[in-house]
Amino acid sequence: MKVLVTGGAGFIGSAFVRMAMARPGWRVVNFDKLTYAGNLENLTAVEGDARYRFIRADICDARAVDAALEEERPDAIVHFAAESHVDRSILSPEPVVQTNVFGTFTLLEAARQRGIGRFLHVSTDEVYGSLEPPLSATEDYPLNPSSPYSAGKAGSDLLARSYFVTFGLPVVITRASNNYGPYQFPEKLIPLMIANALEDRALPVYGDGMQVRDWLYVDDHCRGVLAALEKGRDGEIYNIGGNRALPNMEVVKKILAATGKPETLIRYVTDRLGHDRRYALTSDKLNAESGWKPEVDFESGLAATIDWYRSNAGWVSRVRSGAYREYYEQNYGSRVAPGA
Repeated sequence: MKVLVTGGAGFIGSAFVRMAMARPGWRVVNFDKLTYAGNLENLTAVEGDARYRFIRADICDARAVDAALEEERPDAIVHFAAESHVDRSILSPEPVVQTNVFGTFTLLEAARQRGIGRFLHVSTDEVYGSLEPPLSATEDYPLNPSSPYSAGKAGSDLLARSYFVTFGLPVVITRASNNYGPYQFPEKLIPLMIANALEDRALPVYGDGMQVRDWLYVDDHCRGVLAALEKGRDGEIYNIGGNRALPNMEVVKKILAATGKPETLIRYVTDRLGHDRRYALTSDKLNAESGWKPEVDFESGLAATIDWYRSNAGWVSRVRSGAYREYYEQNYGSRVAPGA
């Protein structure tokens, strides 16, 4: 099996590349622009392997995409590449729409022209929007995105499925819940809170901190993507969830307890615009068709993640570049506690 992975230097993409490369006989072509969240340090374990190739290019560049497909002739495309951070999509929506919608179109069109045998499009539970308890989204739940990020992903989902319906391109779509684990860029909730706690810095918590998310360890997500790639049916959508829904504040307190830091580090900040209150999905379909289920419970996954960040302070320091500090100040520096 030869797989072209877009966004393979990112957090989830690199975990998938490492997992795919562990399979005998598999070849992986990593196609990544290396934006702020792409980091080739995530792939040092495979960079010297003859079965691995890295191409630095933009998925919006049709010539680069087509050249890679012509040269490598992969059996499948696994499409992780995306502008994936909601806060950044609020601060600057244009790059999100460009990458998530037009970039996906560019890949789909190239895959159609080249007759790619399978196109797996990786998406998010955020396309379902905020759900009132006790609802959980199945794959046919109506799309109701709230942010430019989730709207862009919903649009790319619909575009990908249209290429199956109209052109017969063998597309499979996966929608995962909130990922966490080693190598995650420290702007998402868990890595940000871990990194700040380890440095005795304030932990900025949006609103009342009671937004509920379902947490999925990154390796479980990648196993789910592999299951959908190998056993999923053309034209189908598969949810991939961690079966562990927790309020953000509970997650933050677990991190503080595990790192031995006081809860006085918590700093409430004004809430994100359009902040969804609760995400929830069911993975019954993928389980029934492939046997996949999450293997890493949240407490074990969180402990392993904290240990990794504690042991890789140099990695954290390097990714927290000047550009990251500018974003951090722009997003959190001007926020004030509610009622202040």
